[in-house]
Amino acid sequence: MAGNEKIDYETIFQYAPVGMCISQNRVIQACNTTLSLMFGYAPDELAGQSFMMLYPTSDEFERTGARIVPIMSAKGSYSDERIMKRRNKELFWCHVSGRALVATDGLGAGVWTFEDLSEKRAVSAELTAREREIAALLVEGHTSKQIARLIGLSPRTVEMHRARLMRKFSSATSSELVHRLMGARS
Repeated sequence: MAGNEKIDYETIFQYAPVGMCISQNRVIQACNTTLSLMFGYAPDELAGQSFMMLYPTSDEFERTGARIVPIMSAKGSYSDERIMKRRNKELFWCHVSGRALVATDGLGAGVWTFEDLSEKRAVSAELTAREREIAALLVEGHTSKQIARLIGLSPRTVEMHRARLMRKFSSATSSELVHRLMGARS
């Protein structure tokens, strides 16, 4: 960039190669074209809407929020991979990262990015909301005991869900399950 030209942040935001949005209290205030296309909406359709419309179920929206807000309030940022829902109801894996504009206000204004992982990792089995939640945490590397603490279940219940996931993905081991969840061939 030559001389004293001003940086046009609005253009950068709109043309970023990842989906981006500004949120307040889990409501989208503004988003870029990449985000709206990723989810199958026109940009003006997402402004003013709750993130809930991007989740497979309202229960998953609530549970994810309950997990994210304390971390955002403590660290000022959050990142994970989770299954999200397009307008046409198609489910897909998405890498989501966010940063609070005020580090200690996890529900306050924030900047979020969304990367569609569907080309690398397909949602290949019919999963329940709880199985999707546990699958996302397994991909992050959490053990059954850690998952149980994070989502308020007994370790035995988490093991039961993991066993179901292993059957659905024809996996003989937990390691093989994680590889299949991540889209790798075993």
